[in-house]
Amino acid sequence: MAKFLLIKKIEAEIPETLEEKLHLNDELIKKPYGDMEKEPNLLDLKIEIAKEIFKKCIFCERRCEVDRYRESGFCRVKSPLISCAFPHYGEERMLVPSGTIFFSGCNANCVFCQNWDISQYLNGEEWSAERLVNWITEMRHIIKNVNFVGGEPTPNLLYILEVLKKLNIDIPVIWNSNFYMSEETMSILNGVVDIYLSDFKYADNEKALKYSNLPNYWEIVTRNHKIAYKQCEMIIRILVLPGKWIEEDLPEILNFIEKNLPEAKVNLMPQYRPEWKAGIYPELSRRITGEEWKRALEILSWYSVRCIEKY
Repeated sequence: MAKFLLIKKIEAEIPETLEEKLHLNDELIKKPYGDMEKEPNLLDLKIEIAKEIFKKCIFCERRCEVDRYRESGFCRVKSPLISCAFPHYGEERMLVPSGTIFFSGCNANCVFCQNWDISQYLNGEEWSAERLVNWITEMRHIIKNVNFVGGEPTPNLLYILEVLKKLNIDIPVIWNSNFYMSEETMSILNGVVDIYLSDFKYADNEKALKYSNLPNYWEIVTRNHKIAYKQCEMIIRILVLPGKWIEEDLPEILNFIEKNLPEAKVNLMPQYRPEWKAGIYPELSRRITGEEWKRALEILSWYSVRCIEKY
């Protein structure tokens, strides 16, 4: 059974302060599930936590602390905007057809973003929670899962929880993310997500800041991978970038995965193309060569990681 349905079977009182709510959330997730749905339940508690954070937003590690009922922060997301939703056949083989919901807006500025038209600009429309629930229900006979992506799902956490509150069909939830979430968000997601689908970009903080405008990237993303690994299944995507990245970053990323996430699945991806502003940077302004892909595969072979896709 999908985790979000199971936590509806854990009864939860709603404390007053955010600190008390977060503490109770961490304690209740350790409890066994009941036989039937309770009211209020652990999902209700998570929604209340998200509502409080929404007033002083720290969903991601930018920690803008803006009241998103009134304004947007770095991600530009105030009300969730859905660019599109459809059964996706281009995800990892075991996930397709995947019910992908693409949100507009992102907490990163990756210069080579392949979805830049929705990540760097707000393109989409507001869907009520009921509308998205109806779409998922109608698609259930086709899709294997619900795949929240973007852009980035993190700024839309409250909306996603409210959708899951109204959703009563048994379908796994995928969190398809750049993994620049806060620890508070990781705590909320515990017991909600069935599969984490992460995008692990860099081992070098300077590259992360230069190309994606993500400060302290390595410390934040490795922390979140360790937390996520304890919660549920993981698939880690590593997009092979051209040039020095292959020798400098790829070994460090794979070494981290081997040591800390031994059962996680890895998808090494060769389909980089210079989108959006990549042309400004000569080192990113081309696709990878055949020799670079062979070298990436050679480096992959040095590590005991579970690679799930072969090209």
